[in-house]
Order: sequence, then structure tokens, then C-alpha cells
Amino acid sequence: MDTVTVSPKFQVVIPRAVRELLGIRPGQKVRVIPFENRIELIPVEAVQKSRGFLKGIDTSVERETDRL
Repeated sequence: MDTVTVSPKFQVVIPRAVRELLGIRPGQKVRVIPFENRIELIPVEAVQKSRGFLKGIDTSVERETDRL
């Protein structure tokens, strides 16, 4: 686990290993979400990159009658 320091301008540097693991590039947007007692950074992906990620999902599940 890496530790970072908050600068006087409240900036932090994302460690190289984390950037490489998540594929974060310079200029890429990251969503900042406060959750319980922590901060989560979620890389924002283009909608086109998400296309087809549900391909092959099983849609034969039983649905409630008010959801049809």
C-alpha cells in the first residue's frame, strides 16, 4: 500500500504502480467520491469503451410482474 502526501494546494500524486494498473493517463478525468471515512478516485471512461460489456449476460432471470 502506498502513502501519498497532500501538498499545500491540496494536490496528491497517484503512485506509478496504481496509474499503470488502472491505465490512468495524463489529462484523464477521475471522479472523486467521498465514501464513509475515505476518498475514492474512479477513472472516468468514455461511453464508447463500455459498449458491449454486457454481451453474453443471462437475461432469462425471473422478473417481478411490475417490472415487465
